[in-house]
Amino acid sequence: PLCGRIDWPPAIRYSLGMKRLIITGPRQAVFDDVPNPACNRGEVVVRARVTAISTGTELRVFRAIPVDESGRFLHERIPFQLPVENGYSMVGDVIEIGEDVSDVAVGDRVFAPATHRQFAAVSASQVTRLPHSVPDDEAVMLNILEVGHNALRQGNPVAGANVVVVGQGVIGLSLTAYACAFGFRTAVLDTEPRRNVIAREMGSLLAVDSTDPNSSNRILELFDGCGADVAFEAASNWSAIHTAMEVTATDGTVVVVARHTAGPDYNPVGHPFLGKRLKLVTSYGYPPDDHRWSRRRSISLTLDLLVRRRLNIGSMLTHRFPWRELPRVYQRLDEGDRSIVGAIIDWTRDE
Repeated sequence: PLCGRIDWPPAIRYSLGMKRLIITGPRQAVFDDVPNPACNRGEVVVRARVTAISTGTELRVFRAIPVDESGRFLHERIPFQLPVENGYSMVGDVIEIGEDVSDVAVGDRVFAPATHRQFAAVSASQVTRLPHSVPDDEAVMLNILEVGHNALRQGNPVAGANVVVVGQGVIGLSLTAYACAFGFRTAVLDTEPRRNVIAREMGSLLAVDSTDPNSSNRILELFDGCGADVAFEAASNWSAIHTAMEVTATDGTVVVVARHTAGPDYNPVGHPFLGKRLKLVTSYGYPPDDHRWSRRRSISLTLDLLVRRRLNIGSMLTHRFPWRELPRVYQRLDEGDRSIVGAIIDWTRDE
């Protein structure tokens, strides 16, 4: 099909091929050269400016850990098969459009749910045109932010609710940002002091070390002797779920946001949890397109909050790396470098 094309200089237009990041085996990340993507009917081709690392999900893929015990699936509905690309967050410029595309134009700056690569062909229905006032480094966090947004709606805290977020990686901090933006009394727990500092900068009323034996009492003091009405677990371990259940009030709700590939080492329906009548729910994906908070409507609200500077995420963007350093960034994360929180990958330079 014929595609519109912007007249980029020769150094910028695609030439013989492009780079993409792939996972070839456990803890093996490399760049390979592949042909440029075709622009098919209903698609657009996006040239990357930046991509973002979803540290929890991408580290699991880097380690080649499946989501199920039988080892069949790499993601919820994607079979486990290597090599595989990694990531799901890109901001870039539309350089081609396919037939039947009317809502996106060549030259638009968009968010695309794409992997770490120089060019991506994406369904036009999946890209989001970006307001000029939202910078690339914030806009590229859109999918990551939306995981937290959806989780908050799954927990459904009412006006004036006490909210606790256990784990302050990019998903946990996203939850913190929304909880503060919507005016909930918010406390967080994490073992990393710097992440707790970031949470306070983003508006959390209290940020405590989850290994502190007095952490639960401090949360109770903040909440006038009551526990959390809704607690969110975003740390990918059962110890964090245990903590969330401990700090949640009777008849409260615990929302599990993080992916878990191991079983619990305690009885989640034993004493004292059964007597608290807790609701334990999971959060994943969007409701149907005709729902009040469908993907399109949810993303539209997030962009509005970013435009109006109500969603305070600047503090969580801790690192920016040239694209060639991405395999080393995975290694650092795998080795336990928790100083990396919000990591942006720059595709605009070859150096």
